[in-house]
Amino acid sequence: MVGDIKDHHYTYSGDYWLPPAASTGADGPDMLFRAVLGLSAFFFFGVTGAIIYLVVKYRHRPGHKAEPSPAHNDALEITWTVIPTIICVILFVYGWRSYLSNVTIPEPRAENVVYVEAQKWSWNFRYYNGLEDNALHAPVNQPMKLVMTSKDVLHSFFVPVFRVKQDVVPRRYSYAWFYPTKPGIYRIYCTEYCGTDHSQMKTKIVVHETGDYERYLSEAYAKKRQLSGAPLGANVFTKKGCVGCHSIDGTPKIGPTWKGSYGADVSLEGGGTVKVDEAYIRSSILNPQGQLHKGYPPSMPLTPLSDKEIEGVIAYIQSLK
Repeated sequence: MVGDIKDHHYTYSGDYWLPPAASTGADGPDMLFRAVLGLSAFFFFGVTGAIIYLVVKYRHRPGHKAEPSPAHNDALEITWTVIPTIICVILFVYGWRSYLSNVTIPEPRAENVVYVEAQKWSWNFRYYNGLEDNALHAPVNQPMKLVMTSKDVLHSFFVPVFRVKQDVVPRRYSYAWFYPTKPGIYRIYCTEYCGTDHSQMKTKIVVHETGDYERYLSEAYAKKRQLSGAPLGANVFTKKGCVGCHSIDGTPKIGPTWKGSYGADVSLEGGGTVKVDEAYIRSSILNPQGQLHKGYPPSMPLTPLSDKEIEGVIAYIQSLK
């Protein structure tokens, strides 16, 4: 099924101008884009051609007297005022109807409502059965509704193939919806500058074949429940957004690396040192601003984790020698 396709095997097609259209909501914006592009090309070449023709025809030549300037032409003035006005009204009406269609959110099945949390610099998607993932999953030929909020700063959710873009605002819920028409794996971007690694805040949406969406979520939830210890911690690291600020290869990021950190003494802002042990890791998760690692900004958000998940994170950090 589609959910088994490896990362980065994205589905792309489309034409030179636009990414592939993979939802019903893409029809209106695409038609409007092509109409405006066609009209712009028509008038650009028309006006440019007329200018070139008139410049050549009425150029200054020896033996020819300058002709008098033409008188005011009411018919011409009315024509080039009325025709563009009609075109603008048609484009506005079509664009307005397309906009209303894309912002009028239907009420889909409860299984097709996904809660989205954005934070620097990752996405978290929570599904009807409690599964959380950093990738969005959806069934083909069914409407999907997103209920979105941000943990820190302003973000923006954008899926080019669906022509869906919606700001994600702290302490507020925003909504978006789409009706995917083609199974595949497509890109999701943040399109509101949100800090150092804004350009890396991207993930994927997997559009499943009919019947595979529910099967994938059920299997993924069962698999996660079976995890414990370091494997569970690795899952939390990836799925909960820890990977956005911490590394596991020793590379410094906005937060300290996890590699080799367990058992080390670290300096704290304001003075003093502390050993990175079970107590310190648990405290840093439950109260991120309590003991700040010197040299790193206080940017870690409060991420609710169960005791089992916290124990998994501790075990995972211990394993990163």
